[in-house]
Amino acid sequence: LMWSLPVLLKNINIYVNEKNTKTQAPPIEFILQGLSEYPRAEKLLFVLCLVMYLVILLGNSTLITLTLLDARLHTPMYFFLGNLSFLDIWYTSSFIPSMLIHFLSEKKTISFTRCVVQMSVSYTMGSTECVLLAVMAYDRYVAICNPLRYSVIVNKALCVQMAALSWGLGLLNSLTETILAVRLPFCGKNVINHFVCEILAFVKLACTDISLNEIIIMLGNVIFLFSPLLLICISYVFILSTVLRIKSAEGRKKAFSTCSAHMTVVIVFYGTILFMYMKPKSKDSTFDKLIALFYGVVTPMLNPIIYSLRNMEVHGAMRKLMSRHWFCRK
Repeated sequence: LMWSLPVLLKNINIYVNEKNTKTQAPPIEFILQGLSEYPRAEKLLFVLCLVMYLVILLGNSTLITLTLLDARLHTPMYFFLGNLSFLDIWYTSSFIPSMLIHFLSEKKTISFTRCVVQMSVSYTMGSTECVLLAVMAYDRYVAICNPLRYSVIVNKALCVQMAALSWGLGLLNSLTETILAVRLPFCGKNVINHFVCEILAFVKLACTDISLNEIIIMLGNVIFLFSPLLLICISYVFILSTVLRIKSAEGRKKAFSTCSAHMTVVIVFYGTILFMYMKPKSKDSTFDKLIALFYGVVTPMLNPIIYSLRNMEVHGAMRKLMSRHWFCRK
């Protein structure tokens, strides 16, 4: 991500310089409309989003800390969970702080550069999460369907490679779509009908044909949403068939418990996305924006809660960390 930002900023500067040369216009600022027509609702959303953001930071930071400090959590599953928690912190931090400021201010503007960086970072995190959830499904597939060779197959090197692949593919998708978007010409329209800089709302402000951008965005959505979902479904078909062949009820319960948290996260994540894409388009865009806000804020908040709610290993690591901290203070 740090390597990609200079490349992205260079393309932004080239675009702005070309525009200034042709039109002698100042750098573009965008107005994020949000729920400007409902100021009381914005105050309520400020409180709710602030609380949820604090829960996101606390929950995901705690999971990362536990996976680093407790040796019992140095396993592939918790390695990928640590990546997911780190990703959720970056994803929400790319837009929630500025969104909270806009909820309380009358001037809801964002500069061209900040808008593009926000759009690029959030898109990278969203694309990476899709691939990472498929990688975590593969990890559960090997753990349940081939437990005797699990430590051999899903070794440390493979974990690092799969995590790097997830981040690399997410970054590549984001860079491709963002660079194509920033090279579009803008001719005055600067109101984005959203809480944040969303790529489709961004390209719709261009005063040229955006068919290529829409096709690239659609292809990216298909590849990064439905291809991982297909791999997840295939993994769970094999997992289900293996679990059903276990004779003891206790064994089946234990096998299901190892992947129940991941299944819940996948259902929440993809359930929200599929609802956004498949529901009929409403005339009032307010509902659509609230659904997008739910996806962007509530899902990252639920991930650490889901993974720690009935997870005895996480509970044990938490008690060990707290007792160690209490003993040090004594």
